[in-house]
Amino acid sequence: MAKTSWLERNKRKAATVKKFAAKRAELKAKRDYAGLAALPRDASPTRLVNRCSMSGRRHGYMRKFGCSRLTFREAALNGLIPGVVKASW
Repeated sequence: MAKTSWLERNKRKAATVKKFAAKRAELKAKRDYAGLAALPRDASPTRLVNRCSMSGRRHGYMRKFGCSRLTFREAALNGLIPGVVKASW
């Protein structure tokens, strides 16, 4: 499990991105790069980190399932993900 502070930091960044999304789009349309630079750093969507919804792990994240490879494997082996079966050939 990831540290709680990291999870909370990512939530705070997501809230900041959402708050400044309209203003960023407007400034980008105007090509006002000085105005963009004046916005907070965390207002940029590239500063968000994809994290596992169950463990908070950031590496090995699978976008399609919203979790890391480790939690995906556990859930798949337990039959919690519909349509996913272990390969055998």
